Amino acid sequence: MRICVVAETAPRERRVALVPDSAAKLVKAGHEVVVQSGAGTAAYHDDASYVAAGATIAGDAGSAHVGAQVVCRVQRPNADEVALIPEGATLIAMMAPASAGPIVAALTARKVSVLALELVPRITRAQSMDVLSSQATVAGYKAVLIGASMLPRFLPMLTTAAGSITPAKAFVIGAGVAGLQALATARRLGAVTSGFDVRAAAAEQVKSLGATFVQSDVVSAAAEGTGGYAKAQSIDEAAQTLATIARHIKDQDLVISTAAIPGRAAPRLITAEMVHSMRAGSVIIDLAAETGGNCELTQLGETVEVNGVMVVGAANLPATMPTHASQMYSRNVLTLLQHLTKDGALVVDLNDEITGAMTLTHEGQVRP
Repeated sequence: MRICVVAETAPRERRVALVPDSAAKLVKAGHEVVVQSGAGTAAYHDDASYVAAGATIAGDAGSAHVGAQVVCRVQRPNADEVALIPEGATLIAMMAPASAGPIVAALTARKVSVLALELVPRITRAQSMDVLSSQATVAGYKAVLIGASMLPRFLPMLTTAAGSITPAKAFVIGAGVAGLQALATARRLGAVTSGFDVRAAAAEQVKSLGATFVQSDVVSAAAEGTGGYAKAQSIDEAAQTLATIARHIKDQDLVISTAAIPGRAAPRLITAEMVHSMRAGSVIIDLAAETGGNCELTQLGETVEVNGVMVVGAANLPATMPTHASQMYSRNVLTLLQHLTKDGALVVDLNDEITGAMTLTHEGQVRP
């Protein structure tokens, strides 16, 4: 099977879909791996490391795609790149399906089977293929580092000859993978940590990391939907959630918001009034910025200052740590390829609970 890895073209994207270690495993399994020259450079994997892994280097995107049966990417291709994918090939990438209509249509016309990595089901069998979790781990970690670098104060408590320094307070909204990693990182850096989530199961996870769980009457087992995500709340529940967050947020120095609902805009959990209630010098890192933001004042890719409070619309934080983000992403893709391969060939079995859930198009048809 001929597997193609191309250089990413999306703005600020520095990850690569397969790192040399994964390429070597595929080559050992009998597959041919073709890597576009420079595809791994931004993630600090040069062409020589791919050659050493047994891969072939192609001079440009066009030649990399020639004869490819599988195309591996981090982000979805643009219209020009779609035209390079051989008809009948399989594309594995993060597709952002909600906004991918024209690209999906173009891929369907070329009878390309599209497997969207965001749609890997959150079941035990698929954990090692879950790119949302692996990349959220990176985002949660990096969010705290960004916040700590922007704060005008230390995170940890310090005892110095100039007196004692009290620790900063870090509050994480949403205790999914990104949120829990943010809590763990802030705790390791010495902050006094607290977390909030509407899912009852999150309380024990937050406490296990040494953080305080912010209680609310809306926290319940019923608030959890499929895949461990929170369900959309009713108007009354949302009002109670906002009241809980408002009471707690005003005393926090660093706030990391991570709340998301699959297929929908991010819930608005931090109002402008809440931001105005915070102390000058506080920082909010909104990890939900790409789906509309948890904060009312968030602007994607921008930092907004409101009464001395900095609101950061974080954009694609995993790409800012391309080495480990690529390593984790690559392992997810490798495991998926191993799952899909039967007798040396890629098989798109729509009856398989993993494959069927993530297939957007197959044999010229858009999947429902």
